[in-house]
Order: sequence, then structure tokens, then C-alpha cells
Amino acid sequence: MKTGLFCNYENHHQDARRTIFEQVLLVKHAENLGFEEAWITEHHFNEFHLSPSILLLMAHLAGATSQIKLGSAAVLLPFHQPILVAEDVATLDNLCSGRLMFGVAKGGPFPDQNKHFGVNMDESRTRMLEAIALIQKLLYETDVSFDGKYYQCEHLTIQPRPLQKPIPVYIASGDDQAIEFAANNSFGLMGGPPFSLERLKKTVHKYQEVNRSGAEKLLLARFFFVAKTYDEAVNEALPFIRDFSEKMNHNSRLVMQKSPEQLTFNRQNICFDVDYLIDHSIIGDVQTCRDKIKRFHDELNIGTLVLKPSSLSLQKNRESLSRYNEEVRNYV
Repeated sequence: MKTGLFCNYENHHQDARRTIFEQVLLVKHAENLGFEEAWITEHHFNEFHLSPSILLLMAHLAGATSQIKLGSAAVLLPFHQPILVAEDVATLDNLCSGRLMFGVAKGGPFPDQNKHFGVNMDESRTRMLEAIALIQKLLYETDVSFDGKYYQCEHLTIQPRPLQKPIPVYIASGDDQAIEFAANNSFGLMGGPPFSLERLKKTVHKYQEVNRSGAEKLLLARFFFVAKTYDEAVNEALPFIRDFSEKMNHNSRLVMQKSPEQLTFNRQNICFDVDYLIDHSIIGDVQTCRDKIKRFHDELNIGTLVLKPSSLSLQKNRESLSRYNEEVRNYV
């Protein structure tokens, strides 16, 4: 099981430049600890999560690091023109010397994103799947013609060509159609911090029904903080967890009002209540964190565990990652 860092570019101090460069410092710290991967999120119209230009941020990280692999978690494909994404991905793969991993998602639950990018929420998933199909053709084929419902091109060859053939692809979705698409193409799956173990087990099972060999490509992201005692860890993470819970519960209510069929919010699927998030996170003393990681790995056969440090302090997050490296990582 590989270890990754989850990068949200959180603006705790209302200082955009500080936010961006503190995240860079944390990625470089993770690289120095021997973490294999860093995964960058995409958010829009959000004063707290400052990562709208995901591939631009990854290009900066490509120059600031030399070993750690860089993944998108995830490019919200319905909001992007896929031909341009293919060009950017191929360029970025060259910039980072073949360290790129390409994660995609449909976006949500953030109705403002769909509104301002002019994408109906009911079309987001089909747009995502059509876009990734076109991008895959453009990355590895020449003279590409494509006639989809949303995207078209004729006799197109993009430049530059990617360094990797293929670039690893991950899809963040629990939808049956998307899981089948991922399995048929041997793409990896991504599970976000709020997704329950029960939901993720069903997702992996559906994938394995189609493709047994690719089922180990599960990326599991979890909120994280390890400290000397359980109470110390929880108290340090609580301000972040409470803020996340408040924002996501608000967004969830908006989604349910506008599109009740979009998601089922409950503790067997996805939930944003504080106690649920603590229970489904890797937060606590060393032994608690070891036990939780072992349970997740035994139940899901995780390929990469991606940690989202949950303190508001850069220094405390650095210390927590170091403690994980010294006292947890080699014991799970």
C-alpha cells in the first residue's frame, strides 16, 4: 500500500499566497518523508479552497518536486473542454517527467459550479465519461475523429505527446455506469473522505464483477491527524472537521432541493455529520490510527492511502505526518 498526501489548498488565514505556498511546503515535506504520491483537488468559487486551476497548481508542483507522483483528485471534466485538457495533461506529463496521474470526476455537490459553467447536473456524469473517452484517444492516437453527443473533432492530432503510455487514470464515482466504465478500461477508483466503508465495499465489488485484475487500484482519501493521545488528535482536528461538516451539509441541502435524485445522504452512503466524519477518518493516537488503516486495507485492498492532514497549523500537520512516517506507516 502506497501513501499519498491530499491537497486542498485551504485558506485558513485568509491569505491566498500563504495558502498556496504552505501547501507546496507540505507536499515537499511529504516527498522528503518518502510518500509516493500527492493528490490535488479542484474547487471553484470558494474562498476557503483555493484550487480552481488544478493543472496549473500541479505544474508548479512539478517544478518544486522531483520524486513524488502528482495526481489530480480530480479534474472536474464537465467544466472543461476535453481537447484542451488532453493538451494540458500531455504537457504536464512531460513537465513532471512522467510522474502524472490523472483523476477525473463529474463535480458536486456544488450547484454553483454547474450553474456558472452552464452544465446541467443531470448531464454531468455522461459528459465526464464522454470527455475521458475522447481524451484517451487524443493522448495515444493520431488523426483522431470523434462524434459524441457533447464533443466532436475531425482528424486531430495533439502535441506534445505524453511521456507515459498510458498515464494512470482514476475515476471518482460510485455510479454503476462509471464503475463499469472504469473496470472495462482498467482505470483506478477514488474514494473521498466522507464515503462510508459500506459504500466503498459495494463499489469495489461492482468493479470486481467486471474486472478482477484492476480492483487493487483503489485510492482511498481520509482526513488524518495522529498525536500522542486520542483526545489531543481529535481536539486538533475538530475545528477543520466542524467547518467541513457545516459547509458540506449546507451544500447537500441545496442539492437535495434542486435534484433529489442526485445523491442519497445517509450513514451507509455519504454523510457529513461531525461524529460520522471522525469515525470514518484516521484521527487519533498511534494505535488507533494503525487499527483504522488496517481495517480499511483489509476490507478494501487499498492501493494508495491518501492522507488529508486536518490541523489548521502547517507545523502541526508536518509533525503529524512525521509521526505517521515513524510510528504508523511500517506497522500497517
